[in-house]
Amino acid sequence: MAVISCDHVSIRYLTGDFKAIGLKEYVIRKLTGKYHIKEFWADKDVTFTLEKRDMLGLIGSNGAGKSTLLKAVTGIMIPTYGTLHTNGSIAALLELTSGFDGNMTVRENAYLRGALLGYTRRFMDEKYEEIIRFAELEEFQDYEFKQLSSGMKSRLAFSIACLVNPDILILDEVLSVGDGAFRKKSGDKMKEILDGGVTCILVSHIIPQVRELCNKVLWLDHGRQVAFTDDVQTCCDAYEEFLITKKLPKDETQISRMAEDYIRRQARENGQGGGKAIYE
Repeated sequence: MAVISCDHVSIRYLTGDFKAIGLKEYVIRKLTGKYHIKEFWADKDVTFTLEKRDMLGLIGSNGAGKSTLLKAVTGIMIPTYGTLHTNGSIAALLELTSGFDGNMTVRENAYLRGALLGYTRRFMDEKYEEIIRFAELEEFQDYEFKQLSSGMKSRLAFSIACLVNPDILILDEVLSVGDGAFRKKSGDKMKEILDGGVTCILVSHIIPQVRELCNKVLWLDHGRQVAFTDDVQTCCDAYEEFLITKKLPKDETQISRMAEDYIRRQARENGQGGGKAIYE
């Protein structure tokens, strides 16, 4: 049985000027046919299926529809068309540093964040030292949260978030926290969580991270599905070529050609020669 099944999901936003014009003017315009609603499709005909232990890399430029799709997966939004089914509990790690109090200490905030995530005081007592050690904040436990650097704040949030044990895990740019060493450690931690049987969706602009961690990729552009594949390397190569040329592939053949062009481009930049690009 699929853990996540997304079948031709489309999500539409309707925008109007009701708040700007007020109730009276709205009624007048509605009666005279002068009230207009604008339609915007954040996602259109998105289809993919994930099994247990799959890790999907969700890629695309800003405005591609990634966040809207995540809201549908987590149940925050209902698709306008299409169907989306999930099997199991879901944990979404999105805005990592939200829910903290700047005037409280690191220690107090750890317990506060744990409470917001539904953890008991006993559970937090047992896990507190592990959280602080993983976040590398042993010397800062009595500092006010506002005194920490942004990297420190994110490390604490990620460390607490790693305690979750869901069936489906949604990660939106949360593996980009901290310096290079901590990003590697957070990536290793996510591999450990995945080995426990979790199905995961990772949104990341760090393509090497997607290459390393994911076994499937979904590429969106302005709400449209460009590709869904288990050929992670080829899709990531094509996407990186797109970031340079801004040319979208029309089919799987062009995705392969773009990937080849990207490999040639990298070879030329590394002084290894390479032929002429074949993607037009």
